[in-house]
Amino acid sequence: MNIRRLVSLFAFVAFVAVAHAAAPARPNVLLILADDLGWSDLGCYGSEIKTPNLDALAAGGVKFTQFYNSARCCPTRASLMTGLYPHQAAVGNMTQDRGPEFPGYRGTLQADVVTLAEVMRDAGYRTSMVGKWHLHMPKTDVKPTDRGFEDFYGMLGGYNSCWDESPFYTRWPKGRAPRSYTAPKDGVPGTFYSTDAFADYSLDFIAEARREKKPFFHYLAFNAPHFPLHAHESDIAKYEAMYFARGWDTIRDERLAQLKRLKLVPADLPLTPRSGIPPKSHAKPSPYAGQDNPAWNTLPEDRRRDLARRMAIFAAMVDRLDQAVGRVVADLRQHGQLDNTLIMFLSDNGACWEWDPLGFDESSSPKNILHTGADLKKMGMPGSYLSYGSAWANAGNTPFRLYKHFSHEGGIRTPFIAHWPAGIKSRGDLRTQAGHIIDLMPTLVELAGAKYPTERNGTAIQPMEGRSLVAALTGNQAITRTAPLFFEHDGSRAVRDGDWKLVSIVGDKWELYNLATDSTEMRNLASAEPDRVRTLSAAWLAWAKRSHVEVTRDPFTEGAGGAGKQKKKK
Repeated sequence: MNIRRLVSLFAFVAFVAVAHAAAPARPNVLLILADDLGWSDLGCYGSEIKTPNLDALAAGGVKFTQFYNSARCCPTRASLMTGLYPHQAAVGNMTQDRGPEFPGYRGTLQADVVTLAEVMRDAGYRTSMVGKWHLHMPKTDVKPTDRGFEDFYGMLGGYNSCWDESPFYTRWPKGRAPRSYTAPKDGVPGTFYSTDAFADYSLDFIAEARREKKPFFHYLAFNAPHFPLHAHESDIAKYEAMYFARGWDTIRDERLAQLKRLKLVPADLPLTPRSGIPPKSHAKPSPYAGQDNPAWNTLPEDRRRDLARRMAIFAAMVDRLDQAVGRVVADLRQHGQLDNTLIMFLSDNGACWEWDPLGFDESSSPKNILHTGADLKKMGMPGSYLSYGSAWANAGNTPFRLYKHFSHEGGIRTPFIAHWPAGIKSRGDLRTQAGHIIDLMPTLVELAGAKYPTERNGTAIQPMEGRSLVAALTGNQAITRTAPLFFEHDGSRAVRDGDWKLVSIVGDKWELYNLATDSTEMRNLASAEPDRVRTLSAAWLAWAKRSHVEVTRDPFTEGAGGAGKQKKKK
């Protein structure tokens, strides 16, 4: 071999070695999902709530400004787990089974979908989950450990007490020793609090992957800050007086100003009017149905104190969630794993308005109790059951319109943080690309070197709908899509194609917005752009047909969320 060839060979070997050294190993993956967290409920997204640990992840990684979920808990979880739209994963609504005539509404994952846990486990990852599953039907009894997770602690249903472990929370597989906590007594908390317990088990499961010397995929699905609102008094005390003094109107103004300082919204963006309460807001409608949320200063003092306490409990739940995230992050840092762990954080839907500005008590319905005097301190403690209402939810979604359930931006836009020092070199940058939870499956398939199957156990698997976010995360590149993004829940529907969005509430006409110039959906261009409306509505209808969407004419006539079984349309 001559000298020139030898030098070239050495140069090539050196290049390959450097390139190999520069490329991070397959990352661990920590996927964190909050429940009913609004777009502006984190400090790094404009909030007054103290979230230093999540803020630090955002400062050390990237934040998306236009990331989408599927408007409600079950549909989002189905989509997140499968990389498909919810109806394709058979969870187009909640966990009720409408029968084989309605393949989009079977209430649990079917055999023709594969989960993130199954794909990651097959790629050699240790898979575990802590928290809220909510893809479970008692008839089918499909648990997380049946769909690829090797360890699980949490609840199979949608919402329960944060203070009472039994009978709501469980450890799977059976036979593996659970941790021990004391129960509340006489309205006084014990040692169990769900958010804290979720952090405890997350540390256990990540440690198990460490012992097995495997990369891990850990899904941490908090039930906070979903109702019933429960929190430690020490956390509530940080916020109660402040919310009473400021109220939701001032909070909305302050959050918008902070969003502008953070460059998350345009500097000239006006605040939307207070959102309204849909005319049919429940099977038994609220007296506020069809009205707008009231101004804070129009309410009597006792009502404002009650509502300030509700919001303070919500904020305390977010605060405690952030503390739990901080514990897990500290553990990863201590064991030298933080740099090569991809941490992704998002919410399952917009803030929860159910069902009017007063919030509810005792059950999910328009029933409200005005708490006064010493009774205020019982709110959020064991034995209480309450929500914070539509006006605080409107503040949580600042600056957007509407809330959870709906396909306007307030219902489907989520904060999304990605932190991975070994792979994402940006620090504190924004990503303005429109991303969607269907994109997480192809992203993790790429990063894990996994194979997405075409069949499993003799059943053909539906192909992924999303697009990998790796190039957007690591290099701020565009996300190239071959189709628009689609949404439907409880008859509220939308399609987003580039900057254009077509959207409607159940039973209403289509509205058209250019999100590049009108991100808060205030200037309806449907009458000025009839051809675009026809094109986008035709695309939505074609998607609905192939995705098994049955649009509910009136989702509130058979219970909240249209849970009742419908007759097949001819």
